[in-house]
Amino acid sequence: MKIKLLTEGGNLSPGPSLSQKLGPLGLNMNKVIQEVNKTTSEFKGLKVPVELDINLSTKEFEVKVFSPPVSELLKKELGIEKGSAFQKKIQMANASIEQIISVAKIKLPDMLSRNLKAAVKTVVGTCTALGVLIENKSPSEIQEEILQGKYDKEIQEEKTQTSEEKKQELDKFFSEVKAKQDLIIKQEQAAKEAEAEKKEESTEEDKKEEDKTEEKKK
Repeated sequence: MKIKLLTEGGNLSPGPSLSQKLGPLGLNMNKVIQEVNKTTSEFKGLKVPVELDINLSTKEFEVKVFSPPVSELLKKELGIEKGSAFQKKIQMANASIEQIISVAKIKLPDMLSRNLKAAVKTVVGTCTALGVLIENKSPSEIQEEILQGKYDKEIQEEKTQTSEEKKQELDKFFSEVKAKQDLIIKQEQAAKEAEAEKKEESTEEDKKEEDKTEEKKK
């Protein structure tokens, strides 16, 4: 029998969900937790898919660990806690093609992708959902460039290290993007506050008019 879990690496703990899955099988829960945490310890801080292959007659089990979801690997690689909730308006990071290849290499064994290039395209697609730029461009532009073969050399060489000079260039570009984003957010917030203030003033004026009308009636 196989049981699938999604847990933070090295940090599985007892809980209702785990009890529901393992309790009826008569397994030693503490033993399962210890084994899963030991096997997933290298993925600390990341959500990791785990599969328990259980022999119901002997109560023995085997822990199989799969690599974390692409989104989790990207967040770790780029040093961000979460993706963007407004991908068209707010970008969260600026990745190098080497960082994308690095994530694709880790994930490739668990993917349906035929080769590393196909895996790279999948990772680029996830960047769209997270709000991540690549090489100072949108993921859709990068997808087009991959199709055109622009990054074939880097992919074939499985290049995963970004030079310091390139890192600085990417960081500088993203700093400018972030400054513009922050300014727009600030302006939108100020506009919302002004609108709310205007509405409040209008409500107060309406109330004064109502009070005057009531006074006249008296």
